[in-house]
Amino acid sequence: MEYLKNSGFLLSVVGDDLKPAENTAFPISCHPDILHCHLSDGKVFHGDPAKPGPLYPADCIYNACSTGKFFIHNLKITDPSLLALAEDSGLIKIHVPQGYTRCSALPIDENSIITYDQGIARACREQNGPDVLLVRPGHVELPGYNCGFIGGCGGRAGNEIVFNGDLSAHPDFEAIEGFIRERGLDLVYFKDEPLTDIGSVIEEVF
Repeated sequence: MEYLKNSGFLLSVVGDDLKPAENTAFPISCHPDILHCHLSDGKVFHGDPAKPGPLYPADCIYNACSTGKFFIHNLKITDPSLLALAEDSGLIKIHVPQGYTRCSALPIDENSIITYDQGIARACREQNGPDVLLVRPGHVELPGYNCGFIGGCGGRAGNEIVFNGDLSAHPDFEAIEGFIRERGLDLVYFKDEPLTDIGSVIEEVF
C-alpha cells in the first residue's frame, strides 16, 4: 500500500520485504499476519518462516489478534514462543475457536475489535474481552480464494484505521465508520479498488 509507505510508516504490509512462509499456500505465504503478530507498544513478534504448515491449523500458529491489552487466538494451536511473549507482555488471553483470528478480527484500539466471526464475538463477550462490532461476512476479496476477511484487509497505523480498498462498498460501512470514529480514530480507504485481504496492516514502532 503506497499510501502507508508514503506516509512514513514502517510496516509489514503486503510482503515487499517479507520472507514468505515456506510451506503455506502460495496466496497467503507473504501475508504479514501469517508470520507476524503485533503485541503492544509497537512491539511485533516475528515468526519463523519455516514453521507454519501447509494446512489448517498449522498455517495459523501465529495468526493471533492482539489489541495491546487482549491476546485473542485459539490458544490450543498458538505457537509456544508467541504465547510466551504475549504472557510476558501482560496481555489478557482470550481463547476462541477460530485459528485465523487476525484474519477474522480487526483490532481498533485496546478495548475494541471488528469481526464477522460469531465465535470470536461470543468468546469475547463471555470472557470479558474487548467490545465487538459484529459485521456481515464476505464482501472482501482474496485472490485464490472465494472471499477474504475483514481483519485481513486493514489495520491501525498511527491514529488511522486503514483499509485496503473501498470500504464504503461494504454493507456495514456506516456501522464500521461510526465504531471507528467513536473511538477518536480516523478512517482511510480507497474507492478506486475493491476491498481486498492483504494479510493485515501491522505497524512496528522502533
